[in-house]
Amino acid sequence: MFELEEKSYFIVLAVIPILAIAFLLLILWKRKKQKQFAEHSLFKKLSPNTSVFKSVVKLVLWSFAITCISIALVNPKFGTKLETVKREGVDIVFAVDVSKSMLAEDIAPSRIDKSKQLVTQIINNLASDRIGIIAYAGQAYPQLPITTDYASAKMFLQNMNTNMLSSQGTAISDAIELATTYFNDDAQTNRILFIISDGEDHSENALEAATLAAKEGIKIFTIGVGKTEGAPIPIKRNGIIESYKKDRRGETVITKLNDVVLREIATNANGKYINGLNTQKVVEEVKDTLLAMDKKEFETKQYSEFSHQFQWFLGFGLFFLLIDILVLERKTEWIKKLNLFNE
Repeated sequence: MFELEEKSYFIVLAVIPILAIAFLLLILWKRKKQKQFAEHSLFKKLSPNTSVFKSVVKLVLWSFAITCISIALVNPKFGTKLETVKREGVDIVFAVDVSKSMLAEDIAPSRIDKSKQLVTQIINNLASDRIGIIAYAGQAYPQLPITTDYASAKMFLQNMNTNMLSSQGTAISDAIELATTYFNDDAQTNRILFIISDGEDHSENALEAATLAAKEGIKIFTIGVGKTEGAPIPIKRNGIIESYKKDRRGETVITKLNDVVLREIATNANGKYINGLNTQKVVEEVKDTLLAMDKKEFETKQYSEFSHQFQWFLGFGLFFLLIDILVLERKTEWIKKLNLFNE
């Protein structure tokens, strides 16, 4: 198992291109000043030990050193002991709506971003439950099977967007049907499906699919994201709104939260509708729901011991800095004698 503890320190790598640009500008400035002082051939005779190659070598050494120090700050860790652990929890599947209507910004920062925030916060408050993720628009696609790897779940979640599925619409029925395949224990009763959506443009089979899911012991909780008064769907380029989505008549499309259908789906599957406007309230309600449910015991393998590896990269970084100190910018006498370039 490989783990990066502080990924934010990768920003240190940004120093490398800055150094490269500064080095290039310095070389150009030196050559300009040299031309003002003397011709290139004359200057070469006056300063025969000047070596551009050595300067490049020192730049490369500094780049290697910065890279190693950056990785050391990130603190990579490797799992060294894999053991089987018994845990008790609930199997939870999150079905996230990624249709274009989720781009509406009636709920900050947008419906899709709010959905990812809600699911992330719910995951952060889980202890030993297993989770899975589904993305759906005109069709439903599996993103992550049932797992206890919360870090992977959040990584998959952050990569979800409204461009990941070509087919548009809100096929809630497909998401429900796909979710039933995630639960592999027929005797299990603690199954939960969270549908995070604005409920708009849903298929007519959603209520029927919810009823069938309830018969299989799956409780569906719907989380409504958006506002009933609605908002236009922005069309952006490089993060800037260029226009808004229009219908065939050229009128701006206003997408609205359809909480009625979301409530009906939840009712048909013995669940509950939750308004997604307040993240903290959603998390508290989900926690209360999970606490009230029976827990299932299951086994999972996990790494219990992690070995820090930052010292290796720190050592290499210091090694490259030491080499840089030893490498002089002037030409080396024994290399000059070899005359490799027939100078």
